[in-house]
Amino acid sequence: MNAEDARYDAGHIQVLEGWEAVRKRPGMYIGSTSERGLLHMVLEVTDRAVNEVLAGRAASVDVTLTSDGGVRVADDGPGIPIDEAGAAGGPGLEALLTRMQAGVVAEGRHDVTAGFCGVGPAVVNALSCRMTAEVRREGVRWAQEYARGVAATPLTRVGTATRSGTTLAFWPDADIFGAMEFSFDGLEERFRELAFLNHGLDISLTDLRHPGESRSVRLCFPGGARDFVDFLDDRSAASALVDTVAFEHEDPRMGGVMEVAFRWRNCPDERVESFANSRPTIGGTHAVGFRDGMAAAVTAYAREQGLLAATDPDFDAGRIGAGLTAVVSVKLDRPEFEGSTRGLLGNPEARDCVAQAVQDHLARWLKHHPEGAAAVIHQIVQGAGRD
Repeated sequence: MNAEDARYDAGHIQVLEGWEAVRKRPGMYIGSTSERGLLHMVLEVTDRAVNEVLAGRAASVDVTLTSDGGVRVADDGPGIPIDEAGAAGGPGLEALLTRMQAGVVAEGRHDVTAGFCGVGPAVVNALSCRMTAEVRREGVRWAQEYARGVAATPLTRVGTATRSGTTLAFWPDADIFGAMEFSFDGLEERFRELAFLNHGLDISLTDLRHPGESRSVRLCFPGGARDFVDFLDDRSAASALVDTVAFEHEDPRMGGVMEVAFRWRNCPDERVESFANSRPTIGGTHAVGFRDGMAAAVTAYAREQGLLAATDPDFDAGRIGAGLTAVVSVKLDRPEFEGSTRGLLGNPEARDCVAQAVQDHLARWLKHHPEGAAAVIHQIVQGAGRD
């Protein structure tokens, strides 16, 4: 140990206060300071507006990439409460935008976290050189400006309002972000997922950054997971062997609801997308349960119809994927994710519940669609023969 090491004491410990910690280590809160981090910034601000729509308090969400490098998120809900405590005990406007985790929603089945960090709009404010808020509530229009996490102006009554709603806009701090280009395609992909997974969501995304080349998409899919499967297969050259099978089912044993849709195409490729509480997952108990249920239903039907010899082994979960496109979504009261990236669902009950529901629904479909069932099993058998 040298003399300098020996002199190490409390005076060498750096204490970061307020928003200094967020600005010093932004990657800990939004993942990165590159394009990925900017995408999370937009999603964290959009969270509240999306949940207003899903709760029935608003009809739509509008997200705009502005010509001056900012992002504007607007909804037509009742407007964020402007008082300190909030109308229902939640945070008021300034608390929501200046206090860490104020108003960040619980992650039960009825709440959607658009982003993957769940840190809330206050962190976005801290990482922005400027944020503006306009609240239209009870016939009054209020406005306030912020800079780097703190209020730059008092909350001010600026006029009357004929409609209600909230508009938040922010401009990322160039001192923090190396790249300042928001990905329209990345945002569109995530918003499309949310619209597929949440039937009542109507969200639009508009890009005004390039004069004369503006573009806009509106995302609303009443068909839910069924529409999602159609979208996933839309660019495929392979023809569908059967129509899409889709169902929703609530199971109190897992404390939640599932929505599943799938179909087979005339090709060997497999694509299964899984989600838990509207978060994309790389797998987990719900995805394993889906494969278990599929394999059990197909094996049982094939044996009943003599399409599988008595000496042939059961189709395992890996066999039924030839040509399969599927969306498996669960929404749980208490989701349990494994790992810091929260990409793997761990709720043990979800496996059995999803497996049983898939097996029951697929078994009924196979029974009532013998031609389609024969085509699917023939393709699976062919795929097994190639392995």
